[in-house]
Amino acid sequence: MKIIGLTGGIGSGKSTVARSLQEHGFPIVDADLIAREIVEPGQPALAELTKEFGADILNADGSLDRGLLASRAFTNKDTTQRLNNITHPRINQRTQELFDEARENGAEAVIYDMPLLIDKGLHKDMDATIVVHAAEHVRLERLTTKRGLDADDVRRRINAQIDDETRKQHADILLDNNGTEEDLTQQIAQAVDKIKQLTKQAQPR
Repeated sequence: MKIIGLTGGIGSGKSTVARSLQEHGFPIVDADLIAREIVEPGQPALAELTKEFGADILNADGSLDRGLLASRAFTNKDTTQRLNNITHPRINQRTQELFDEARENGAEAVIYDMPLLIDKGLHKDMDATIVVHAAEHVRLERLTTKRGLDADDVRRRINAQIDDETRKQHADILLDNNGTEEDLTQQIAQAVDKIKQLTKQAQPR
């Protein structure tokens, strides 16, 4: 089974591409979803986080107050490392479980939807990497008009991620999402063909 990384900056259209690839029959392993699941009420990671960062990081309903946790966990490298020590092993374990599940279900390829794939160097572990690209002004327009996000906040998020040129350099498949939906749909169809070609090349991993 091939593991195909899917990444792109905020507002690039990565989620749209992920949904389309799923419709083409590829299982999706969503890194953001996994990160949310492992800190849901009742999960061991949430209990450890309350011990490490204080019981008041929980809302009244027992869910995690992400903003408060972030304000404490990202104050310095030590606190960030303590957060990572709790969450990363569980994220990695759940990710592997979902890869194994896809393999057991006979999938020839699985899509690993990971915003920070290249930032974290995880693209090196992929059989191929799909990068969804859109110019910064296009992304800014989409996020402020369609999602109603604050422009300054969007710029901060964009600047916090790896730059577009670096991301594009690591693309095995580059999807240009500066145009119309029809343009993107055509590129996705070509990407699907490339993924299918990849699955025929090497031994199962």
